[in-house]
Amino acid sequence: MNPRDVLKYEMIGLEAEIVDAKNKSLIGIKGKITDETKNTITIGTKKILKEQVTIKMKIKDKTAIVNGIRLVAKPEDRIKKRNKI
Repeated sequence: MNPRDVLKYEMIGLEAEIVDAKNKSLIGIKGKITDETKNTITIGTKKILKEQVTIKMKIKDKTAIVNGIRLVAKPEDRIKKRNKI
């Protein structure tokens, strides 16, 4: 799956796992994304800053790894804007 395609999807409800992070204690957190704001995602009950993590997400039986800095935007704006990789 092309990482550019991931940026167009609604993230709430997707299975996600933190695979790299500035704060190493966040690595390995996994579960469903339950909320998203401009700067954070919530996985289960953990609120995580997007810009500090690399996230592996599962969408329609495919997996994509995305640097969280690419996700920093309001969800509705991120879905609408054209992304260059």
